Amino acid sequence: MNGFLTLLYKELLRFWKVGLQTVFAPMLSTLLYLLIFSHALEERMQAYPGITYTVFLIPGLVIMAMLQNAFANSSSSLIQSTVSGNHIFMLLSPLSCQEIFTAYVLASVVRGLVVGLGIYGVAVGFYELPLYSFAWVFVFALMGTALLGAIGIIAGIWAEKFEQLAALQNFVILPLTFLSGTFYTISSLPPFWRGLSYLNPFFYMVDGFRYGFFRSSDVSPYLSLGILMACFLAVSWGTLRMLKTGYKIRK
Repeated sequence: MNGFLTLLYKELLRFWKVGLQTVFAPMLSTLLYLLIFSHALEERMQAYPGITYTVFLIPGLVIMAMLQNAFANSSSSLIQSTVSGNHIFMLLSPLSCQEIFTAYVLASVVRGLVVGLGIYGVAVGFYELPLYSFAWVFVFALMGTALLGAIGIIAGIWAEKFEQLAALQNFVILPLTFLSGTFYTISSLPPFWRGLSYLNPFFYMVDGFRYGFFRSSDVSPYLSLGILMACFLAVSWGTLRMLKTGYKIRK
């Protein structure tokens, strides 16, 4: 396990050494979203009965920041290794594909959770946020960040330069997180757009995570969890396959 622990420590240290950029910057941008949207829509919208729009918005912003940072952690690490050429040292080490995969995913989960806890800690200092079930909150936070960490590995392996990774993040990951019900409930959408939302796996992460706070959701949390687990297993299989075959790595 020494090799696995060394890689995990390296990945944790990589984002923690530049915490101002990887942790505090996402916290600041997310809190600015909260400040602007709550000021603009607080008196005009109410998602759930008895819950103000600002309180409704906080869990969505927390999980959105967690997902984006989990993806960024693994993807940026691998693209940096590809560009600099030092990924050869990982290939030469006696590490299995499972150990490499687990180390990158765990580091992504830790970064996502740290960012989420930071945002939550600041938000509850100003707003009274209910918490129905910590277990549901933790499970969806864990599954969501793990899934995005695995997707980040695929993106980091596939991309050959930073521009490709930025395009994937800006045109795929960012729209999916913004259109996942972060700022609204999909029950308020017209039938066509509501049906499209059900095809977005990010929606189930946000909806299930929010259920842990309010005990209200657009779909059953058990269904959301089942879909997330199926997505994670499928993405994990694809990621391990890429690592095992050396796709775009062994050049």
